Amino acid sequence: MKTAYALIAALALPACASTNPLAGGAPQPAPQVVATAPPQQGTDLDYNESLPVAANSLAQRPEVQAFIREMARRHGFSAEALREIFSRAQAQPSIIAAITRPAEAKPWYAYRRIFLTPTRIDRGVAFWNRHRGALERAQAEFGVHPEVIVAIIGVETLYGGNTGSYRVLEALSTLAFDYPRRADFFRKELEEYLLMTREEGIDPLALKGSYAGAMGLGQFIPSSYRAYAVDFDGDGHRDLWNNPVDAIGSVANYLARHRWQRGEPIATPARVSGSAWQPLVMDRLAPPERDVSTLVQAGVDPLGQINGQRDAILLELEGETGPEYWLGFDNFYAITRYNHSPLYAMAVYQLGQEILQARGN
Repeated sequence: MKTAYALIAALALPACASTNPLAGGAPQPAPQVVATAPPQQGTDLDYNESLPVAANSLAQRPEVQAFIREMARRHGFSAEALREIFSRAQAQPSIIAAITRPAEAKPWYAYRRIFLTPTRIDRGVAFWNRHRGALERAQAEFGVHPEVIVAIIGVETLYGGNTGSYRVLEALSTLAFDYPRRADFFRKELEEYLLMTREEGIDPLALKGSYAGAMGLGQFIPSSYRAYAVDFDGDGHRDLWNNPVDAIGSVANYLARHRWQRGEPIATPARVSGSAWQPLVMDRLAPPERDVSTLVQAGVDPLGQINGQRDAILLELEGETGPEYWLGFDNFYAITRYNHSPLYAMAVYQLGQEILQARGN
């Protein structure tokens, strides 16, 4: 088994910052996002002034004060308003503990058991049936298979059942200022978050999400929200917390913008023989670059009808009774742009197939 997968998962955070292995617990209340006209640049953020000042507040820290000054200089925020907001927030040590043990660090057979469950499959069928029109429209517009969109939302939040319990401002601030390994990344996401809440007219203290600051049914981090979230129902507002239609369109748009190939396969199992295939097993996440015919010549036997000219990556996953071998194609790689983990992409693919089969398609 290639141990690089856990390292890849720990080092890269795309649309969703990481997958919550506990998604599927008690439903979390989603914030009520009110459609308002976005404030003009340079105006203050609105926030709940009745919230108490936090003990050991973030506003007391010199590095946060420097960040506030930078936001005022670069983006025209009111430094005073930002100080008031950060005075009502504090670092959360439990976030550091959570991010150091992501689900993607598990072996494949254990990771798979988290997400391929009867509950997740059954609720996926119900979600698909409830939002069939939006899923069909997303497929027509973006080319993304409905089962993939449903599976991503299922893996991320159990179809909105658990969108996270951490205040996003505190999650991003904790990681920006107390997690040196990824401080630059999360400092940028904190900047994006404040810009996002100003643009959308949302109280930055109100939103909750994952321990890594991912938000809504599809668990978008702030930069992904700003770049890829769409108003898919045309009500004039992008709401990924309370509006499954917007979430469906946004997930599809994200994959399409990351080179999803309309109508093309995602993955297929394979057998291996001999030893020439061994150096070809993926040891770092990269786009497919070897064609199937080359892999076949090295002893890889795809268990499906696949064009020999199609590019693929060879995956070795740690199954319960031994290694599993798979070929992943361009669309498999596109799913890893959502979460930079082959285990995540495989869970999405297999959950989608189970939902498709259960639905009778």
